[in-house]
Amino acid sequence: MTTALAASPTTFCKCTCAGNSTIIALDGAPPTTTSPPHALLERKPGGRTCSDCNRQFCLDYNLPKCKNAKEEEVFTTCFQRDSAKDEAVVFIFIFTTVGLLVYAAVRPWVEQWAEKFRERRSYIPVASGEQ
Repeated sequence: MTTALAASPTTFCKCTCAGNSTIIALDGAPPTTTSPPHALLERKPGGRTCSDCNRQFCLDYNLPKCKNAKEEEVFTTCFQRDSAKDEAVVFIFIFTTVGLLVYAAVRPWVEQWAEKFRERRSYIPVASGEQ
């Protein structure tokens, strides 16, 4: 089930009226206000799509910011939030990059320490009394 969730990011509709914006999740439940019948769309099996994000959709939601707005004054934008899988890939990339940078920064000190450790463990023959 997590694979299915990771493959389908949440879709949002941004409704802008008179410079004020409201973001509505298209995967959520339809509006519960008393709206015209076409506004209370039955939820599709996959949820609503970007084609549902239009001016009438925003007006039918009866947003306080769009209360007296005309249809021409409403602007919509549809977008998706990245899935958890995409976020995981980005975080893994960032942590790997930071780890490699830290390793590159401390590598000279680690090599010096390792060389000193090797020198202490190496066998140095003691000179014999014969000459």
